[in-house]
Amino acid sequence: MTPGRLETFLAVVDAGSARAAAQRLSVTESAVSASLAALHREVGVLLLERHGRGLALTEAGRVFADYARRILGLIDEGVAAARAGVSAESGLIRLGTVATAGEYLVPGLLASFRRHHPLVEVTLDVGVRDKVLALLADHRLDVVIAGRPLPGRGLVSRATRANRLIVVAAAGPRPDLATATWLLREPGSGTRDTTLALIESLQLDPPVLALGSHGAVVASAALGLGVTLVSADAVAAQLDRGELAPVPASGTPLDRPWHATTGPAPTATARLFLRHLTDRDSSGQLAFAGGEFAGQ
Repeated sequence: MTPGRLETFLAVVDAGSARAAAQRLSVTESAVSASLAALHREVGVLLLERHGRGLALTEAGRVFADYARRILGLIDEGVAAARAGVSAESGLIRLGTVATAGEYLVPGLLASFRRHHPLVEVTLDVGVRDKVLALLADHRLDVVIAGRPLPGRGLVSRATRANRLIVVAAAGPRPDLATATWLLREPGSGTRDTTLALIESLQLDPPVLALGSHGAVVASAALGLGVTLVSADAVAAQLDRGELAPVPASGTPLDRPWHATTGPAPTATARLFLRHLTDRDSSGQLAFAGGEFAGQ
């Protein structure tokens, strides 16, 4: 059973068909089919079955897919750990972040980290909270910057940074929170879940509009399409320019710190990044507080 066969299998799972997986992998459809046939022979049970014009996981396939993701993640993590074992300064770190932090927080941290550690190879995956934390749990990322990690996955919060959520709308007359449209992030977003919880706590039943990204939500709010709950730091520029204005709401601002989260055994290069992250001399105003690797 080779990593290539596992990668092909997961490409089919994600793409939904052998043809789409072949396009994604830049190989022929027959090569994908041959790889799947070999994998089925090795496992000894049916993992995928025909579903319309595509392929869908069987129950056995759903179980196997979870292991396949973790196996490939562990291989990548092993390579990163081996390289860091030679020198943390020339290793690999695979970062993940939610979109909000990815737009205003992580770029500055990465810039200062690369200035101090230019030989470290860095990859960055941006997505909703559920996605990046799942990748971390599957060993496919080393450090994730997001909200508080969900319990039950063996993830560890190593450092935190203050983050306040406020309700904002376009500048002008104050909107009625009971009738204004609430702009929501996409499913899987921690901010979306917090917004829905706030609406429920306020005992409101307003119209809602779901948008595909943090940027789309902020831009729509500035254009007067509704109100939204957002990180105050992330909209500081729009507030200063008068494009957005804070809207008083009971229970806000909400304290929802950013967490720098890892698995239980971060690599040496991941620990190097965490030390940088918590060093105010290196990271300046973007620095995180605390963390067991601070000062090591």
